Amino acid sequence: MKIYGVTGWKNAGKTGLMERLISEITSRGHSVSTIKHAHHNTEIDHPGRDSFRHREAGAIEVSVSSPARWAVMHELRGATEPSLDELLARMTPVDLVLIEGYKRAPHPKVEAFRAETGKPMLAGQNETIRAVATDSTVTTDLPVLDLNDTAAIADFILAEVGLVTPTAASSVTPPKLRNDCFAMPQGVDWVPVDQALDRLRDILHPLTEHETLTPARAAGRILAADCIARRANPPAPNSAVDGYGFAHAATGTGRQSLPLVEGRAAAGQPFDGAVPRGSAVRILTGAILPPGVDTVVLEEDTALDNGAVVFDGPIKPNANTRKAGEDMGQGDIALRAGHLIRPPDVALLSALGIGQITTHRRLRVGVLSTGDELLGDPAEDALPHQIYDANRPMLLSLAEKWGYDAVDLGHAKDDPDAIANHLNDGAAQADVILTSGGASAGDEDHVSKLLRERGQLSSWRIAVKPGRPLALAMWNGTPVFGLPGNPVAAFVCTLIFARPALSLMAGGGWAAPMALSVPAAFSKNKKPGRREYLRARLTSDGRAEVFQSEGSGRISGLSWATGLVELPDEAVSVKPGTPVTFLPYAGFGV
Repeated sequence: MKIYGVTGWKNAGKTGLMERLISEITSRGHSVSTIKHAHHNTEIDHPGRDSFRHREAGAIEVSVSSPARWAVMHELRGATEPSLDELLARMTPVDLVLIEGYKRAPHPKVEAFRAETGKPMLAGQNETIRAVATDSTVTTDLPVLDLNDTAAIADFILAEVGLVTPTAASSVTPPKLRNDCFAMPQGVDWVPVDQALDRLRDILHPLTEHETLTPARAAGRILAADCIARRANPPAPNSAVDGYGFAHAATGTGRQSLPLVEGRAAAGQPFDGAVPRGSAVRILTGAILPPGVDTVVLEEDTALDNGAVVFDGPIKPNANTRKAGEDMGQGDIALRAGHLIRPPDVALLSALGIGQITTHRRLRVGVLSTGDELLGDPAEDALPHQIYDANRPMLLSLAEKWGYDAVDLGHAKDDPDAIANHLNDGAAQADVILTSGGASAGDEDHVSKLLRERGQLSSWRIAVKPGRPLALAMWNGTPVFGLPGNPVAAFVCTLIFARPALSLMAGGGWAAPMALSVPAAFSKNKKPGRREYLRARLTSDGRAEVFQSEGSGRISGLSWATGLVELPDEAVSVKPGTPVTFLPYAGFGV
């Protein structure tokens, strides 16, 4: 489920905005539920009601049901109030949950603000606020929306969560990321992997504009709006086999003999007229059932006798036929926003008469390598102190494999001005930049130093092996992922951190990896403190074997492997047969 919040001070207009948003968003075909945080011991039941009397008498939970609705009330009686996550876990899945209040929870929010309240704004104090909906002039670096323009606010929210309707898709462009969006809370030093992933998921949003394409040109694109079936599939009842069609009511048990009418029904050549009761017609696979036909007998189960078709009864009613719309009905949602279009989807969209779809523009991913030691052309002769650039071609091929526009930003020497020029080019050409090399926090690491001095850097020391340093920054309004220079660490960090983040920015939602539990074919005693990723592949009997060396300089292990074994943050002792988590390359789209 998608979640989005409306927050604001008392009398700021948030409840009225919530009411209008619910009406607006549901009118566009999306299902909506809400959660509201009630303060100051607000009574959610009415004295005198039976439910109230039951609770007063000591009941822990009271369920109330009527033909119109049902509800459950739970008495806390001094217990801790449930968290927002616990409340969400109890809800029936819907397209969008709108949350009123919970201003410090990590989900994105729109702040309602009226000048007459005289209260200070949360914008700038709470980084989860993505826009301000106000009836006055305000000064903020966030998008400012008209508090009374419900449609525009709904457009903004639906674009942020990826539930954009076709009418809004062409006009909504989500806001740029803020310069301080990557900053971790004060006091955070080592960042656990799950916390880093949650942080990325909370602060990022789709960055690309939308395009209208035909299905035939849309393979590899991400839908920006739901696709609605223009006609049913199949459009009319038809035959599933070659055989003979008739009215089931005219048949019975034993030997059946039905005279054949002249003509036949074939795909694209419907039978002209109706088939009289007690007669049959020759019908081929895919042909529309003529009036008077509801059942088809398979040709192999029949014989012809003096102009009649003969077969043994009984035949099941509607045998060997397809109902109109049994695959999909007219007006049904064929594919939802956020779906990556594949060749089978092109077939579905075409069959449903959907001639145009709204997609996200391809995400432009810039790739830059840095380092005096690198040579970009493997055909060159390398000196002893030089190495060939493995990261840039690897990262460019990953971006292309994931369906993005890969922008080669070249190789920059360890010179701040040269790196800055390449980053300037990247910010002008790309939506996001991946750099490799110089991502650590020390002054000798030129990329992180430059981003810290001239950009907006948040250097994350992630508790992960390999790939501990990960620099996240903004450069001229463009997010930068500073990856380690070691190819093994760069590859692992790209799969674990950059891949889901890029998918989210491209409009495809957060792409969690496929995880399989398989028995280990290796032994290892792991210390606590960091999550580890081992290059691995499955044996013929489905066990995970790991590469012979854990050294991050052994690039051949990346090619040898077909996936990664993920070991948890805590200490663990693995022996042959111990269940471990295997993340196949295929689950990363590699």
